[in-house]
Amino acid sequence: MGMSSSEKTVHIKPTLTEAQVVELAERLYGLKVSNVQPMPGYDDQNFHILVSENQATRDHGQSYVLKVMNTVDSEDADLTEAQTRAMMFLSEKGFPSPTPIPTIDGKVMSLETFDCGEQSKTHIVRLLTYLPGIPLSEMPIGPQILYKTGQTLARMNQVLAEFQHPILKSLQRPDFLWKLSNIHLLNKYLYALGEGSDRQIVQQIIQQFQDQILPNLCRFRQSLNHGDFSHTNILVQPVHTSADRSDLTELQQQLDISGLLDFSDMNYGYYVFDVAISIMYLMLGSNDPVSAGGHVLSGFESVIPLLPEERNAMFLLVLCRFSQSLVLGRYNALLYPENAEYLLSTGRAGWKCLRQLWSLGQEAVGKIWFETASPTAFDADPVSV
Repeated sequence: MGMSSSEKTVHIKPTLTEAQVVELAERLYGLKVSNVQPMPGYDDQNFHILVSENQATRDHGQSYVLKVMNTVDSEDADLTEAQTRAMMFLSEKGFPSPTPIPTIDGKVMSLETFDCGEQSKTHIVRLLTYLPGIPLSEMPIGPQILYKTGQTLARMNQVLAEFQHPILKSLQRPDFLWKLSNIHLLNKYLYALGEGSDRQIVQQIIQQFQDQILPNLCRFRQSLNHGDFSHTNILVQPVHTSADRSDLTELQQQLDISGLLDFSDMNYGYYVFDVAISIMYLMLGSNDPVSAGGHVLSGFESVIPLLPEERNAMFLLVLCRFSQSLVLGRYNALLYPENAEYLLSTGRAGWKCLRQLWSLGQEAVGKIWFETASPTAFDADPVSV
């Protein structure tokens, strides 16, 4: 890879037109596109495409996601293939993860060069199955779905321990900017926050990680992390199990997980990293952000009980993920003003949550998180595995 993920340049996000998407779908997959809808993306370009006419022998259904990766990640084909193979492995194990549609010549991805005015740029292109459901970020997030999310994450971590592939080493990603153990790499981006108390809080969090977590990493259990198990990457559907449909409010509260999205941050880390990342994002969508962490932990520990040292690190690790998201969101918004609304979406509630956690402190938050009861009503399987 010519450039590490921590050294991303400004001009990395693809800028394909709808006409180019239609051409790609036909040339690579033999599909005739009837409709193209852009989808949100941090630094990749995603399109929801509808197909009007499939090749006679290639009937994959009518709806797909065409994913065009940024130029930097497109330099590492092994990494993308390893992530894609992991998605396929999880799907085979019964998890609702997207799977790639092979190109006409049988490849799970294609490296494509596009003319971008003065220079050409190369992007990895994949066509993925489109999963049904509503992003959890658009639904009321209550204790039941928080518990299921934690439970599903733990089961996914367990299953990924069985995943084997010749290019698995590409998922080590030692320089990956979003890896929790690389929190120190944020120092070069802190200027995006300006001066003030927020910057001081983040600087103290980075220092506490260096002092308290880094020396103890060897005591945490390693795992292959999803890396971004957030409310925007989890699709849900209402569960209508009751014959009596009069209590529609109660039915709407019962949600099942129907899709697990975006494996582009997948890397080798630790169980406790993946839980902390998920807690941070799920706090953002909850009416009771602090309590939300307890329900996620309760679900996770119903499958994988955490060690005392892992529990003790949880609070600071959640603060670290808030810091990564908020600092890099602010930094990337300076680079991509046209995408600023999406990039800063976390920031609206994120700073409020971070300040609240920082004010309460580890002891008070830990007491709420780890004394949360584990309601037996939540023990239903979150996915069919």
